[in-house]
Amino acid sequence: MEHDFHVHGAHEHEMEHAATHGQGGTVTLAQQVAIFTAILAAIGAVVSYLGGNTQNESLMHKNEAVLYKAHASDQWSFYQAKSTKAHLMSLAAQLAPADKREGYAADLPRYEKEKKEIKARAEAFEAQSRYENELADKYFHPHHALALAMTFIQIAIALASVTALTQRRWLLWPAGLGALVGCGLTVWAYL
Repeated sequence: MEHDFHVHGAHEHEMEHAATHGQGGTVTLAQQVAIFTAILAAIGAVVSYLGGNTQNESLMHKNEAVLYKAHASDQWSFYQAKSTKAHLMSLAAQLAPADKREGYAADLPRYEKEKKEIKARAEAFEAQSRYENELADKYFHPHHALALAMTFIQIAIALASVTALTQRRWLLWPAGLGALVGCGLTVWAYL
């Protein structure tokens, strides 16, 4: 009678050990944590992008608001210059020799017409500046909630890492809660 002698490899030994300790075919805690953190990392990447996008959009509109405000300021300066010229023409029409008064007085309606046009442009630029400021505020509104959401997601990832290191399964509950709060804040940011 022949006896077979079989040497187990390291992999086979590990498989046998897992099977005898109830781990055969089941997902381990380390695998659960790995999947959980991978999902959170993907969600965190999206939240981070959204947060950065809100800042960029807000800054773009804020820059536009400043630009329109500068145009309005230029128009108001031009308006003031026309007002000064009109005032000087009015004084000249009163103080100039009689033969030149009529020429100065004839320019007054032109200055008044130009002032009205300049004032309308200045007010339009101011209105556009206010509108761009409102858009900047609208785009920036979700930023704080998204930053807070990202914080909770990072806390959840950290707790999940501690779970894997300590093998304390109960730590998955606060990690899951942090993840839910982070996801909830992301949704709330856009409501």
